[in-house]
Amino acid sequence: MRRYNIKELTPVEYKNLLNRPAINFEKTFEIVRPILNDIKQKGINSAVVYAKKFDGFEGDNLLVSKQEFDEAEKNLDKKIKNALENAAKNIEKFHIAQKPKPYEMETAGGVKCTREFRAIENVGLYIPGGSAILPSTMLMLGIPAKIAGCKRVVAVSPTKNKINYPLLYAAKICGISEFYKIGGAQGIGLIAYGDNLIPKVNKIFGPGNQFVTAAKMLASIDSDGCSIDMIAGPSEVLIIADENAEPTFAAADLLSQAEHGADSQVILISNSEDIISKINAELEKQLKELPRKELARNSLLNSFSLLVDNLDEAVEFSNNYAPEHLILNIKNAENIKDNIQNAGSVFIGNYSPESAGDYASGTNHSLPTSGFAKSYSGITVESFMKSITFQELSKEGLTNISNTIETLAETEGLFAHKNAVSIRIKNM
Repeated sequence: MRRYNIKELTPVEYKNLLNRPAINFEKTFEIVRPILNDIKQKGINSAVVYAKKFDGFEGDNLLVSKQEFDEAEKNLDKKIKNALENAAKNIEKFHIAQKPKPYEMETAGGVKCTREFRAIENVGLYIPGGSAILPSTMLMLGIPAKIAGCKRVVAVSPTKNKINYPLLYAAKICGISEFYKIGGAQGIGLIAYGDNLIPKVNKIFGPGNQFVTAAKMLASIDSDGCSIDMIAGPSEVLIIADENAEPTFAAADLLSQAEHGADSQVILISNSEDIISKINAELEKQLKELPRKELARNSLLNSFSLLVDNLDEAVEFSNNYAPEHLILNIKNAENIKDNIQNAGSVFIGNYSPESAGDYASGTNHSLPTSGFAKSYSGITVESFMKSITFQELSKEGLTNISNTIETLAETEGLFAHKNAVSIRIKNM
């Protein structure tokens, strides 16, 4: 990891540290756009061609069969089953409290306004299947979709032949039976546009590589009403550590994020130069033992530590950076909790590793990256819902606000709007 001292940084250098490694989406769009256009025109037949080309898909039927679901449940190791079930229980417990409640009020005499929520009817879940297959992501997306009450939940994930057992069992826990063996831009295109056999979805969720992200972005403006959850970039973690931090814990947390891939970014901020040195030494020690050490090592090359004078400076940098994951490995972390403005999910204290949130604490791990934590939240039950407002006015209610409506409509030059009120008042 590169090392910096905040005292030695110019304003430009400080600003540059806040930047993520850039992705050239223009070049990615050039690759992805023809794939999406082809699938939009030819549907599933075209999608299968691309699945064979890019994923090495060997079959003819993209849909996972009931027999494959049953086979996964029968053959999956009981220990993994139990882990998935326990994680699902915690995720459901935390998310069920998020389900929004309708409300009604009288804003003026005789003017009743209501806000109610409806589940998005058709949603698609993209589950990555590259260097790491993530059944945990299935739980994080499928459980809130189930709680929201979505009528149809479709999953897609790339594979050569069969979807792996943990992923299929996680889908079954979520009540998902419509699962297609396809990923990449072609998987996004298939569910965004649909065809005669596969109806399109109304919203797509889930992380992926730059081709998946580009496909989601393009499809959201070219698919007649299919939106996306968020624009997702490489995973990231920022740790604020003081002299009380345990170096082995902090190093393990940095590496747990670094092993996602070479484009992941991990950042360490501390007011103790000694702690930074100890954590860096521990990084090298633990790195040697990791199966994915080359990915993690390349990630560390894109990452850095920053020495600050005090924790206020650390929090200020973190808020400017807006990390996906923020770990407060400091004494009395609760005291600065209220100062955290921008973060996807926060982990407080020595015994709150980021991997707890990734798997089983109950919070969602589908979180904003690339600084979007300044304006986006992570996935919630409400992400799978939409609200509708209702209003009902009595004669008295319309009379009470008629002058206000007429005056504002006339001010804006919209006399038909004014007349819609005036004509009613005259006929009362």
